[in-house]
Amino acid sequence: MEESPLHQFELQNWIPISLGGLDISINKAVVFMWIVVAVAAVLMVMAGSARKLVPGKLQSLAEMMADFIRSMIMDTMGKDGMRFFPLIATLFIFILFSNLIGLIPGSYTVTSQVVVTAVFSCVVYGLSLAIGFYLHGAKFLGILVPPGTPGWLVPLMIPIEIISQLARPVSLAVRLFANMTAGHVMLAVLFGLTIGGGLLIGWLPFTFTVAIYVLECGIAFIQAYIFTILTCVYLGDAFHLHGHDEHAH
Repeated sequence: MEESPLHQFELQNWIPISLGGLDISINKAVVFMWIVVAVAAVLMVMAGSARKLVPGKLQSLAEMMADFIRSMIMDTMGKDGMRFFPLIATLFIFILFSNLIGLIPGSYTVTSQVVVTAVFSCVVYGLSLAIGFYLHGAKFLGILVPPGTPGWLVPLMIPIEIISQLARPVSLAVRLFANMTAGHVMLAVLFGLTIGGGLLIGWLPFTFTVAIYVLECGIAFIQAYIFTILTCVYLGDAFHLHGHDEHAH
């Protein structure tokens, strides 16, 4: 009996734990989340502790990553956004490492769990709302009426913009979860065809498996970038309502 390509996403509780009726059991996803955090932390600490005038490979990689994240923030939020550099950098590094470590055969992709991506997206969107209301007060509700909208269109635009706003955290979570899940399912299907095809015709799906695997490495970076840049955009919208510096307080 062939194994389902979705089998890799099934989770069994390795250490069952219940706290006040809440299931906080240790499973494969939890362990790999710890591994992602540990690997990322160790590499970043190693890169930071070995700072030299002529940087080594690890220091160069860390500096390139920091410059990349800094440019994302400056392009979308300006100088005000640099106070969120630790948050943005942590999000980018965690998602990137989760995606890349998940490509190692036998491992687990933490970002293929919709609950993980949903928590991240809700925190990001909730933070953008909090910043918007803190800086602009009730004026932040003006985000529901795009600039230049004729008065007679306002009653129609407000419900549309509310739906658009509510779709932001949903699309942010589903985009990352769906892309990582779909890529791993495709790899599992092609690998299954390679095994089933044998030496005679198995080379064809194997070729596609290698090609898709290389493509997935690129997608791992692209999805981390998309999640992070959209986070910067949402926070930037809260900072600069309608593109203006209207810091009321």
